This record gives sequence, C-alpha cells and structure tokens, in this order.
Amino acid sequence: MKKALITGITGQDGSYLTELLLKKGYEVYGIIRRSSSFNTERIDHIYRDPHEKTKLKLIYADLTDGSNLHSILNEINPEEVYNLGAQSHVRVSFDQPIYTANVDALGTLRVLEAIRSMKRPAKFYQASSSEMYGKTVEIPQTEKTPFYPRSPYGCAKVYSYFQTVNYREAYNIFGCNGILFNHESPRRGETFVTRKITRAAARIKLGLQDKLYLGNLEAKRDWGYAADFVEAMWLMMQQEKADDFVIATGETHSVKEFLDEVFGHLDIDWKKHVEVDSRYYRPTEVDLLLGDASKAKKILGWQPKVTFKQLAKMMIEADMLIAENEKVVADHRKNK
Repeated sequence: MKKALITGITGQDGSYLTELLLKKGYEVYGIIRRSSSFNTERIDHIYRDPHEKTKLKLIYADLTDGSNLHSILNEINPEEVYNLGAQSHVRVSFDQPIYTANVDALGTLRVLEAIRSMKRPAKFYQASSSEMYGKTVEIPQTEKTPFYPRSPYGCAKVYSYFQTVNYREAYNIFGCNGILFNHESPRRGETFVTRKITRAAARIKLGLQDKLYLGNLEAKRDWGYAADFVEAMWLMMQQEKADDFVIATGETHSVKEFLDEVFGHLDIDWKKHVEVDSRYYRPTEVDLLLGDASKAKKILGWQPKVTFKQLAKMMIEADMLIAENEKVVADHRKNK
C-alpha cells in the first residue's frame, strides 16, 4: 500500500485529494496544526466511514518547525508528499507578510530539506499558484510565462516554485510544481470571493442578510472545480520524470459574471444588494488571469470536467442548504 503525506489536509484541496488517494488505495497521513478548536470539518465525513478512517492518520505538526517535519517524514517514509499547506489568502498576505513568507516560502524549503534527509526521498508536489503571474506579461499564461507577483503571497509562492526546481536539479529529487489557477467548490473558505458570494446570495434569498460588500468587481479569473484540479496533482506525481504544469480551464470570467450567475440562479438582482468597499481592494491588484493547460492535457491526459456555470450552480445549491438550516434556527429563536 502506497503512503502519501499531505500538508494542509484540512483545507479545500487537502480534503478532495484525501478522498482521491483513499479511493486509489493509499494510506494517507495528514499534517494539521494544533489549535484550541477542531478545524477538521472538511474531512470529518471520512472518519464517519469505518473502512476509510483506518487508512487516514492525522499528525500534529507545522510548516514552521523543520525538525519536526524531518522526524515525521523519516518515521513514516511516504512515497509521495503533497505540500498544500499555506497561508492561502492573498489579501491577508498584505496584513501578515512575514508570517506568509515563513509558512508559504520557508515552509516549502523545510519540507524539501526533510525529504532530502530521507533514505529514499519521497516524490514532492508543490502547490504553486497563478498568483505568481500577477501583473501578467502575456495572455494566456503558460509554463514559460515570466512571473510578476503582486502580493506577499505571490512572492512566497515564486520562492517555493524555484526551490522545488532547484532541489530537482541539484539533488535529483522528484519535485513538481502544479501552477493551479483559481479553483473553487462548496468547501471553499468563506472569506474567498466566490464562496463569500454564494454564502451571501443564499442568505439574502432567505432574508437573513441584505448587503454584500466586495472589492474589485472587474477582476477576471480562470475558475475551475477543486476536485478536478486535485486529480491533476496526482497525475503529475505518477510521471516518470518530474515537471511543472499549468492547471486551468482556459476560460476567464469577471467577479461581475460570477455575481450574475449566482444571483441569477436565485432570481435576484445582485445590484440591489452588492456594494463596493475599498477595504477589500488589494494594494496592488491582479486584473486578469487566464491559463493555458495544453501541456497538462497532452502529457497528463488531464481535462477539466466541471464548467463555470456548473460550478456556480453547485456552490449556490450547497450554500442554500446551509442557509435554510440557519433560517430554521433563526425562526426558532424568534418564536421562543
């Protein structure tokens, strides 16, 4: 049975990747940070499955603690390591640049050093990001497009990208970068713009809130489905030779278009409820991201399956169920 270790297992991508690897017969080890409250809700359903829970093991560790990572990797000896752990919110990275660099940049280096210390170094996947392109110098962006990051998050991801390439070339470690463009799902964190929109739309529909405050409505992104994208991660790790791949849908849509799709599904005019708030603008904006995944399609045989419209519908339907439960609770309290 193959062993895989995932950092960031409790995040959106970590939960979908865990499901995929378990289906493929892996034993999965996940690194989680110690906190005073549980944050494992995205993988709790796996623990409710008596068959699957025996193949999933969670370990307390942190990307800021290199010696602990060294001990864990040498004790478990996984065949594959997926580094998904990060401070992943671009806007927050402007508020916490040093922490972001410590986790997202130096954290990757700590994992790579731990892998280098293994008797049989594991294959390594680095979660790179379309935010590395930032102020794009060409459209669409490919594996050969120069990086021009526009945030502390993007800068940290560029550092990790090149460290992965360097360890591949200097130490012959199987290290690959997945340059993933925006990917969403009902498991997306509620502070990210797509989920912020679907949560608010559902609550507005049921009269639980009236306003939604957003930043740049003109920003355009290449939005795909997270479960499709984690399949690409796994495919990269099955290749004979490590390489770097752009993973994207090849379509770009603005925040306004996403609002149209989501609020339109509920038959609501979003213009009556959405207000632009300058607090949500970044100090340096990224206006347009559009990926060309031709290389991944040719070499990995990967294709995105879920369309933009299907994704928006999936997310709003999931958030309507949550809002309906909130409505029941609110009505119950009101009638007490």
